[in-house]
Amino acid sequence: MSTLPDLKSCFTQLIAAPSVSALEAEHDMSNHAVINLLQNWFSELGFECETPTVEDSRNKQNLIARIGSGSGGLLLAGHTDTVPFDEGRWSQSPFEMVEKDNRWYGLGTCDMKGFFALVLEALKDMPLDQFKRPLTIFASADEETTMSGAKAFADSKVIAPDYAVIGEPTSLKPVYMHKGHLAQGIRVIGRSGHSSDPARGLNAIEVMHKVISQLMKLKQHLSENYREDAFTVPYPTMNFGHIHGGDAANRICGCCDLHLDIRPLPGMELADLELMVLNYLSDISKEYPGSISVSTLYPGAESFAGKADNPWTKLVAELSGNEAEVVNYSTEAPYINKLGCQTLVLGPGSINQAHQPDEFIGLEYLTPTVELIKKMIFHACIK
Repeated sequence: MSTLPDLKSCFTQLIAAPSVSALEAEHDMSNHAVINLLQNWFSELGFECETPTVEDSRNKQNLIARIGSGSGGLLLAGHTDTVPFDEGRWSQSPFEMVEKDNRWYGLGTCDMKGFFALVLEALKDMPLDQFKRPLTIFASADEETTMSGAKAFADSKVIAPDYAVIGEPTSLKPVYMHKGHLAQGIRVIGRSGHSSDPARGLNAIEVMHKVISQLMKLKQHLSENYREDAFTVPYPTMNFGHIHGGDAANRICGCCDLHLDIRPLPGMELADLELMVLNYLSDISKEYPGSISVSTLYPGAESFAGKADNPWTKLVAELSGNEAEVVNYSTEAPYINKLGCQTLVLGPGSINQAHQPDEFIGLEYLTPTVELIKKMIFHACIK
């Protein structure tokens, strides 16, 4: 008889195990505590577990837990990390699960450590010895930053499932397509000097003004020449998210930085977008040799395109009672999809709660999620 903790206790323990991912080492945390919890729980159910260390991840781990033999089967995937939290904007500790107003609050309840607790709950009374095809649970490192965990797992090709579900918060609506993400930094290096004699310097803010003018033309080109009407925002977007330059009104600005975000449609390669940015800035670079540099702020994420009419999408849409849809944000789906499986993103909770202070999952999602997970496992591994 299983001695696994009940659902609320699983949630509580996962939330109490901090696993923040950040590019800056001083804010980054290990995910070992979450991996250890999951490994212990899935092992108790009879899963064979591996915890490979992910390269270039500050010694973080993935978890691969498998049960059943044969080929194909189902992969249930998710990430063990969370985003950083806004100090002082939470009503309670982000690492303490609190129940109120028919919600469970805590960092990772919705995005998305809670998904693993719901998978465990679904498995407690399933006939695991009757599986005709294998079930694999994959818990990744660093989804919120580099997606290095999912990339390493996809490259290793240790399994070849028929189907995959990534448990991101989609309000239990199956998602078969989403955009990608590219974040770039543009730096203009000028020559500082006294503002009374502009000719003795090169004002980086003025050069950046020209850079932004060109990027606005690229933004218009993307919106006018690329389109996928399935998306609520049917074109690639470009956002200027950060700009900083100069240090005093009476000093010629010697350096100016701009950070921008591009969300490509499926079929648009990140490398092609990077080249577009360089091409649109090439004339300014010639005018000011050596003054303009373009860099990638952090690893981008590819777009993902499954099919609304493939058998798995249609089945899960029927089981969930929700039509398949597309979303504008990014997930690990393009990397999981490399395993050759029919891939969907589907999980409890709303994406509107992700990355927010006082993150929560509504209790109304718990039972429907457990029942849906059981049905998906039955169709993929038992039937």
